[in-house]
Amino acid sequence: MGIDLHKETHTAVMLDCWNRKLGEITFENKPSEFSKLTRKVSRFVTEEKTAVYGLENAYGYGRTLAVWLLEKGNVVKDVNTSLSYAQRKSVPMYQKSDSYDAEAVALVLINMLDRLPDAVPDDKYWTLSQLVNRRDNICTHQSRLKNQLHEQLCVAYPSYKQFFSDISRTTALYFFNKYPSPEHLRGKSAEELADELRPISHNNCSVKRAKKILDLIQSDGETKREHQESRDSITRSLVSDLEHYRVQLEEVEKAIERMLLEFHCTLMTMPGIDVITAANMLSEIGDINRFPNANKLAKFAGIAPVNFSSAGKGKDMCPKQGNRRLQAIFYFMAIQMIQISVNGVPRNKVFREYYLKKVEDGKNKQQALICIARRLVNIVYGMLKNHTEYREPEQ
Repeated sequence: MGIDLHKETHTAVMLDCWNRKLGEITFENKPSEFSKLTRKVSRFVTEEKTAVYGLENAYGYGRTLAVWLLEKGNVVKDVNTSLSYAQRKSVPMYQKSDSYDAEAVALVLINMLDRLPDAVPDDKYWTLSQLVNRRDNICTHQSRLKNQLHEQLCVAYPSYKQFFSDISRTTALYFFNKYPSPEHLRGKSAEELADELRPISHNNCSVKRAKKILDLIQSDGETKREHQESRDSITRSLVSDLEHYRVQLEEVEKAIERMLLEFHCTLMTMPGIDVITAANMLSEIGDINRFPNANKLAKFAGIAPVNFSSAGKGKDMCPKQGNRRLQAIFYFMAIQMIQISVNGVPRNKVFREYYLKKVEDGKNKQQALICIARRLVNIVYGMLKNHTEYREPEQ
């Protein structure tokens, strides 16, 4: 059974081992409707036959169906979308419909049954990936709102960047919510402003800081313009949204920390990896046991070189495939490993020396960083596989 997955409905096409079409069904994407699929399949399954279900991306819209089929004891395979796409494009007259797409999935399933991975939708890793995606979305919204707030503040307070180090922190949000423009501060003394901000800032706002803010506002001159009240309402609205997302971000990050406890993850013992980086990495890798060795993980991440050759001529090149998000994580980890501190001490002496050696050997900086990322794959693979803590590599 090849199944083309969608948000609201799924289309399934049944083929036999000679690629003959036996039937087709479209059903809603909800558990109460999934039995229609198995009932239709049961008409053609005899004692000599076994039904095999192929889902195009079993971890997206088809995850609920995959879980349901596995609970019923069925064989479920995950069909990579690139394979079904290649199958659709392999015919002289290209077609595009739900039925044809499902048939293409079924053809891939028949031709590559022994090589396709089993669909293993693990709730633990799936939930972690949902939390990571939620955090990414919140951070995206925060960045968008901060840019809009910058646009408003640069008119009302030309020197606002010197008030606070970050306008999205609690103290700054409180200040700009209560004082969206300078006219709201008229008659306010430095002592009064400091007394007001001190509990919000956990006693970090002194009279000196308050006086500096008031002096900067005074030096900016008159910034009041027509329709100032409307612009003030925009500023307050943006501050309110930022405060909402700040609370949401804290809740999601706490949920990620609690979730990581179930994985017995030791990645945080490695310099440069915090809780969020570890969660991002685990959500992309999934169960480490699905990779028999570190080479497979490197290939999955798009870090292992691929040989392109013809007639005995060619060379190893950087692949364009692979998990780009996971590749980015390893690449930025490699950058952190070779960084020099303010005191001039390398963060990781071994990796720094390895990087310099690769540059001396003729590789450019990006290629040298890829080499470090490849070594990091080996380390991360071993830590996840054996649940061991990080140890400094030997020189």
